[in-house]
Amino acid sequence: MTTSAAEKRGFQTEVKQLLHLMIHSLYSNREIFLRELVSNASDACDKLRFEALDNAALYESESDLKIRIRFDKPSRTITISDNGIGMNREEAINHLGTIAKSGTKEFFAKLSGDKQKDANLIGQFGVGFYSAFIVADKVTVLTRRAGDAADAGVKWECSMVGDEAGEYSIEPYTKALRGTDIILHLRESEEDLLSGWKLRSIIRRYSDHIVQPILMQKEEWNQEKAENVISDEEETVNQANALWTRSKNDISDDDYKAFYKHVSHDFEDPIAWSHARVEGRHEYTQLLYVPKRAPFDLWDRTPRHGLKLYVRRVFIMDDAEKLLPHYLRFVRGVVDSADLPLNVSREILQESKDVDTIRAGCAKRVLGLLEDMAENRKEDYAGFWTEFGRVLKEGLGEDQANKDKLAGLMRFASTQLDSAEESVSLKDYIGRMKEGQDKIYYVTADSFNAAKNSPHLEVFRKKGIEVLLLSDRIDEWAISYLSEFEGKQIVSVAKGDLDLGQLEDEEEKKKVAEQAEAFKPLLEKVKGSLGERVKEVRVTHRLTDSPACLVVDENEMGANLARLLKSAGQNVPTTAPILEINPEHPVVVRLKSEDARFDDWAAVLFDQALLAEGGTLDDPASFIKRMNQLMLDMSR
Repeated sequence: MTTSAAEKRGFQTEVKQLLHLMIHSLYSNREIFLRELVSNASDACDKLRFEALDNAALYESESDLKIRIRFDKPSRTITISDNGIGMNREEAINHLGTIAKSGTKEFFAKLSGDKQKDANLIGQFGVGFYSAFIVADKVTVLTRRAGDAADAGVKWECSMVGDEAGEYSIEPYTKALRGTDIILHLRESEEDLLSGWKLRSIIRRYSDHIVQPILMQKEEWNQEKAENVISDEEETVNQANALWTRSKNDISDDDYKAFYKHVSHDFEDPIAWSHARVEGRHEYTQLLYVPKRAPFDLWDRTPRHGLKLYVRRVFIMDDAEKLLPHYLRFVRGVVDSADLPLNVSREILQESKDVDTIRAGCAKRVLGLLEDMAENRKEDYAGFWTEFGRVLKEGLGEDQANKDKLAGLMRFASTQLDSAEESVSLKDYIGRMKEGQDKIYYVTADSFNAAKNSPHLEVFRKKGIEVLLLSDRIDEWAISYLSEFEGKQIVSVAKGDLDLGQLEDEEEKKKVAEQAEAFKPLLEKVKGSLGERVKEVRVTHRLTDSPACLVVDENEMGANLARLLKSAGQNVPTTAPILEINPEHPVVVRLKSEDARFDDWAAVLFDQALLAEGGTLDDPASFIKRMNQLMLDMSR
């Protein structure tokens, strides 16, 4: 419904917060306002060209898509105009008055009050239109959607000064030409932007790669007035061609970085990129970027993550998620195909063999980029791993074709390192294995400290054997898809009957066998006391300091993964663990001669082993009661 008078509306709460941050946190990066608004204008032109594939009438009388920038010193305004798709009234309200993004609450919860850190986070969130308020205290938007009548246009206006701050007005407006004009009424301190030279320099720095021509009025030097005079003739101030179609030799690093900021709306430079043209049975160009920081919504599976898809330089869609495996959803960039049809849809992408080929090629290219970084730019890769390591681990289960490449890119904490921030590759682990070691060992736990102090590590620590410490929630699921690396079996220290092979001498093996025989009556008695709580009770050679630990059979689900699945609401089959006891520990020696409170001692031994591996007790009150009673008995 339209009205004849301007309707006043209040901003969505999140928009008010964002506007406040724009003004106070991003002022030092004020030039990005023009980059963001030009980028939006370019997107509007791309969307019109795509919709016009099915309805050429949307071009109306003007098929050449372009962006115009003008400034007016007397009125202190800058106007950014495009003849793209435009907006109707409902779209103007949705796009300019609300933030229609999932994860918005989480985004604002992460803001810290530190202007520099918040500026980076805002860049990840994407500021778009709202960047106008960095330099303007009033913004007027005149827009009409392509195909609508001239009198179906919309005027949207917002001032950030006076009593109307935090509100906007919207009213009908007659607009002869389709598209959008954004008029910025500059603050008093922004006069330097009212200069053709200044605006051109910003455009060439940030928006030279924009596909559409960016037009400005020519300026000529007037000798009599000793100033530039604006003429009616226009000139193109950017290169106005698709950057990815140009030769790599003609593109500077600054050009690549500027284009990344256009496609990603990120404030920071990418950490790496790859530009290649693939020829043969399938022809396509790929320009792929790895960001420096993880976006705030990386773990939100609701929004689409993906690449911009073009077909023969015609924009088709944003966020074409089928062009990359889901575990590479952090990658940004462009794919331009020469084979796909112009009317390709998301449904067609699901089934297209051409898309499968592009997807495999893009994944291979990104992994190659990461391999090069890991080999030749170790500090950069360490930063990448901190930001994206957990999501890359998903690939071990999702991408069997590239499992070996992914395995080489994995990094893990280790008993040989001092902190959780340090990590080791599987290749480096193998390079420093002890003589006679033929397996890669790991332990999983809920946290780094729990993994580092796991009782399962005691014999490994005694023998100086390195063990990988896996404490991310995804680790045990991911490692289950990786059974070996470079011929070395990857095994859990908490599964199966531990076999150290050549790392254990014949004397040690003989001693364990003798202890198992000597303690056989005790093992049977403990099994009888604990009943169905345990599958088996046996003597261990994993432990040197602890009295007992719990393990599972080789092919059973680990206790840590079972707990994670249960916490996620999954049905997990109940399997009793194996209790291993240390025959040399004083508590076990005491248990061997205990009769009066044997069941209590056995139960406490089991419960302590369960707690040590991060489990929870079914009956904590009974555990405390037993412990108190046993301590009282020992004090008498």
